[in-house]
Amino acid sequence: MRALLVVNPTATTTTQRVRDVLVNALAAELSVDIAETKGRGHAVELAERSAEGDVDLIVCLGGDGTANEIINGVLRAGPRPDAPALAFVPGGSTNVLARALGFPASSVEATGVLLEALREGRGRRIGLGRATFGSRSRYFGFCAGYGVDAAVVEQVEHKRGKGRRNTPGLYLRSAIAEFSRAATRSAPTIAVSTGGTDPDEPVEAAARNAIVCNTTPWTYLNARGLRACPDASFDTGLDLLALRKLRAVTALRTITQMLSEDGEPHGRNVIARHDEASITLRADRELAFQVDGEYLGRFAEVELVSVPSALRVMA
Repeated sequence: MRALLVVNPTATTTTQRVRDVLVNALAAELSVDIAETKGRGHAVELAERSAEGDVDLIVCLGGDGTANEIINGVLRAGPRPDAPALAFVPGGSTNVLARALGFPASSVEATGVLLEALREGRGRRIGLGRATFGSRSRYFGFCAGYGVDAAVVEQVEHKRGKGRRNTPGLYLRSAIAEFSRAATRSAPTIAVSTGGTDPDEPVEAAARNAIVCNTTPWTYLNARGLRACPDASFDTGLDLLALRKLRAVTALRTITQMLSEDGEPHGRNVIARHDEASITLRADRELAFQVDGEYLGRFAEVELVSVPSALRVMA
């Protein structure tokens, strides 16, 4: 079996030692080529070329941004049964996708889990989300955000560009600041439309912020998962959590519910949907939009659809 190891050398927790451990471990099982990313978008190109060649497995050593790029490179021409399988070894700061697939947060321990999966042939197909915004589209593995959530990601990326290290504390401080700004001004209304068919559930609603999940958790604060959509799964459609208002008290209550192991966000301020084939979000002005923790710009409308069994992964 031929494999390509794609390494993001600038990812938060990726080191030469981690890379050497992974390369040596994989070389005992596979024929391995190594490619390092040279900037944003390069992993898309590497994965697309590999998908067109004779590579059987692409292993990502990096964070969620690198993982998302590899997914979009492999699926540039759409899902197909002969596409390479993917595996994700945590190398970033949060690594939501890898951890949602069952890999430990430690890259060394995750390498051991990957080797076990390879020896046992333990793979599966997972569903993804696909977002269309403006003239562009993008697959996502675990979440998309529209409004304040994405504005937080924008602020974090801006600060990282100035040399700040990506940490849970940086994200938390940026989130508090962004929610405070939104609470003190008139946030634009987001019209939420879903593809639901249940007559007892409305399919149209108005919100101030929207999170769409393809799995759970939505993100992590260190080892603690935030379960925005606790029933979300790679095996079902898309789930939605939207807030009608952005008051500090109600936002804090929702975050507390997300942190609960057995709870889920609920209340008059919460709009929740499960297993939707499609979700459309429209605003009365352009809002920030992100997928898998990567800021993509500002748009007045985004459409998200579920793509079942889109990708084969080793997990």
